[in-house]
Amino acid sequence: MGIVKIDDELHEEARRASAVMCRSINAQAEYWMKIGMLAEANPALSFNEIVQMQLAAANVRLAHRAAA
Repeated sequence: MGIVKIDDELHEEARRASAVMCRSINAQAEYWMKIGMLAEANPALSFNEIVQMQLAAANVRLAHRAAA
């Protein structure tokens, strides 16, 4: 584990997002970094496609519901 220095404003954004997403600040920052790395490695994929790819890799199956 290491220490990463980030801008105070970005830290505050991570803090607010972490509260909404029920993650720690560190987990939120790690999530953003992972998604960003995957987006750079797969520029043709959308955010939703990247998330679906990661869910499939973890064998997570979500039921699709029709919008009402």
